[in-house]
Amino acid sequence: MAKRGRSGGRNSSRAVAGVVDLPAGPRAVAAKSSGPVEGVYYIDTGDCELIADQDNSTGWLLKINGVMSSHIDLADPLFLDFEYMRWMSALIESRWPAAEVSGTQQKLRGLHLGGGACSLARYFHAVYPDARQVVVELDGKLAEYVRGWFDLPKAPLLRLRVGEAREVTETLTPETRDFIIRDVFAGAFTPRALTTAEFNQQVKRVLAPGGLYVVNSGDAPDLKNAREDAATIAAAFKYTVIIADPAMLKGRRYGNMVMAGSDAPFGDDRKLHRRLLGGAVPAHLWDDEQVRAFAAGAPVRHDPPVVA
Repeated sequence: MAKRGRSGGRNSSRAVAGVVDLPAGPRAVAAKSSGPVEGVYYIDTGDCELIADQDNSTGWLLKINGVMSSHIDLADPLFLDFEYMRWMSALIESRWPAAEVSGTQQKLRGLHLGGGACSLARYFHAVYPDARQVVVELDGKLAEYVRGWFDLPKAPLLRLRVGEAREVTETLTPETRDFIIRDVFAGAFTPRALTTAEFNQQVKRVLAPGGLYVVNSGDAPDLKNAREDAATIAAAFKYTVIIADPAMLKGRRYGNMVMAGSDAPFGDDRKLHRRLLGGAVPAHLWDDEQVRAFAAGAPVRHDPPVVA
């Protein structure tokens, strides 16, 4: 699902693949590694493939069930290879500037719905060393592998919680997260249960005042899914934004949009606009008025009726 967008090439040396489980025949006990080893691995929901990044000697790509999911640079937690992750980080840092900008160490509380390689959680640990983050990952075996492969912060700075994202969100205490990121996919789209008005209300309940709900919304050129996502988020939150590259905003290709909702205004951060335009894939930011115009006429998604 993720779209790649490097800001510059790097030399690399391809890692030698080790002996790992292949997704064929009876399930075997997955081999454990103290570090990443290229190959295909069994996980609880199918298989994942760990691929050495040919453009970066310390980089790794993670595919889950054949879909590109994550990139991680073991030497540089601040390097985000996927543009939509750069956009998410820029938006969050616009609201809570890093210590070198603000002079204050932010003690943020973050919730990541969807784990993958934990690229963003690792990034935010580098930006906000005092942050407390929880990553919710449906696949327990994948979470175990990621802990073994990558240099992730230890609990309580970063906890990996195995579970279904909506079920976990519904158990959380009100007003206990400053930001919540939704980056969950089953194939090309996010499971519907994580896109409804009822789920958005759960997210609002868990967010602290001034908090941000940030989602990765994938879509085809018709933008039907994106408009419904935008309509549902706009119905729940007073303020919204969308970040995407112009081709995506015009419905010219398949790709990612970053959408966000909040009970506090986003403001007009010129540094944010410049940062979004400065990436390998320059992006535009739509304000609340533009988001609501984009979503006009699209239905707000709801949970199916409860059958007695």
